[in-house]
Amino acid sequence: MEQPSKTSTPCTRMKAASAVALLLAAAGCATTEIGAQWTDPQFQGRSLRDTTVLVVCEAPDAAVKRLCQDRLAAEVVAHGATASIAPDDLPNPVPGREQATRAYLPAARAAGAQAVLSAAVVSEMLPLRPSGPTVGIGVGGFGSGRIGVGGGIGISLPIGGGGPAYRQGLNGALTDVASGKLMWSGTATAGESGDAGAQLSELTRAVAEAAQKAGFF
Repeated sequence: MEQPSKTSTPCTRMKAASAVALLLAAAGCATTEIGAQWTDPQFQGRSLRDTTVLVVCEAPDAAVKRLCQDRLAAEVVAHGATASIAPDDLPNPVPGREQATRAYLPAARAAGAQAVLSAAVVSEMLPLRPSGPTVGIGVGGFGSGRIGVGGGIGISLPIGGGGPAYRQGLNGALTDVASGKLMWSGTATAGESGDAGAQLSELTRAVAEAAQKAGFF
C-alpha cells in the first residue's frame, strides 16, 4: 500500500519559525546572578524609600561609568527613593570598604542623602570567536548540524556568533551617611553577551532588587 507523501503545511512552517525565534532569543540572553551578600544586623529593616540616595559608579571607562550611574539612579527611583548622581570629581575607591566609601560622604551630605549606593563595574572583553557549532530545529526530530522541516526546509543556527562578547560584574554597597558605616554589600555577575549596555541594565536591576530584598527599599 502506497504511503502518503509528507508535505510542509503553513502550520508546520509557522511552528518551525516560532521554534527558531525561541532559540534565537535563548541564545542571546545573558544570565545575571546575585552572588555573595552581607548585611550589617544593625541596619536590618532600614528602609530608604522616600529618602535621597547618592548614586555613584566606579568604572575604568567614562562612558561605562555614566551609563551605570544613569541606570542605577533609575532603579533607585523605581524602588521609591530619590536619586542624586554624584559629581564627576569624586575619587574612585573600592566599594565595600568603609574607609573608602567615606570619600563619598561629603557629597552625600551636600545632596541631603541618607545613604550612598556605590557600584564598581568589573568588565572583561572575551576573545573574538570566528564561528561556532550550529543547532537546528524542525518537526520530526533532530539531525546533525541541520534539521529538515517538512519535506526539505533546513535551518542552521550558529551558537556563539562571530562578534565580540563581554562578561561584566557589579559590586554594590550601601553606606549610611550619618555614621559612615557599610549597611549592605552584594555582587551581581552577568553571563556572556555581545551587548555591554544591556548587561549593565540587568546588573543594576539585579543589585537594586537584591538591596530591596534585603529590606532597604
